[in-house]
Amino acid sequence: MPRISRISRISRTSQTTTRTQRTRAEATPTPTRSTTSAPEPLKNHRVAVLSASKSAVYPIVELDKPIGTYMTLPASQYSVLDAQRIERIDETSFKCYVGGISFLNFRVEPVLTLSVIVGERGPTVRLLETTLEGSKAAIEANSKFTATMTNEVAWRDGRESRGIDVDGLCIASDTSLTVTLQVPRWFVVPVSVVESSGSKIMQKILDVSVPKFLSQLNTDYAKWCAGDVRDTMDDG
Repeated sequence: MPRISRISRISRTSQTTTRTQRTRAEATPTPTRSTTSAPEPLKNHRVAVLSASKSAVYPIVELDKPIGTYMTLPASQYSVLDAQRIERIDETSFKCYVGGISFLNFRVEPVLTLSVIVGERGPTVRLLETTLEGSKAAIEANSKFTATMTNEVAWRDGRESRGIDVDGLCIASDTSLTVTLQVPRWFVVPVSVVESSGSKIMQKILDVSVPKFLSQLNTDYAKWCAGDVRDTMDDG
């Protein structure tokens, strides 16, 4: 009998230990690995990610009306988007027909859907959708890429802001652009080369377009102050 009693105690102890280990294992979260996956339409393909960013400031002279008032106008009251035609979707969204451009030996006609949300110091422009029109090849390319863009615009006082090499008032832009595209398997160029070359092309575009955008914004501010007729997005 004593021997049977010891075996019983050992068995109960073993069961208790097993239950304790199982409980600890369930309570301890399993480590997960952070992964970045391609957008759904591009999965199971060779994918290249092109990226570029640009920050710029443009000194301004405040005129009869405060720059702060101009920078917080409703989105439809700006006249700074380069487009052949602009269609207003709602109070904060617009469709811009850019016109024909050449990119990687293709002629395409991008149509951009943008949101413009006005904050305390200026608007934030986000790219909601890009659709390519034009040739059959351009239309077929719509399922082979995605694009995201954010442009945060604000007026600042260089005397109060660190990191700005301007003594007085200025308008600033922080822009980032990312394009994810499918690389055909027959395309012998490595994905890394496509990413490097494509990113350099996009960087050159931003290096020119962002300062130009700020210059246009300054010109539009002057026209607004003077009461001149402006081709605003409300007129599209």
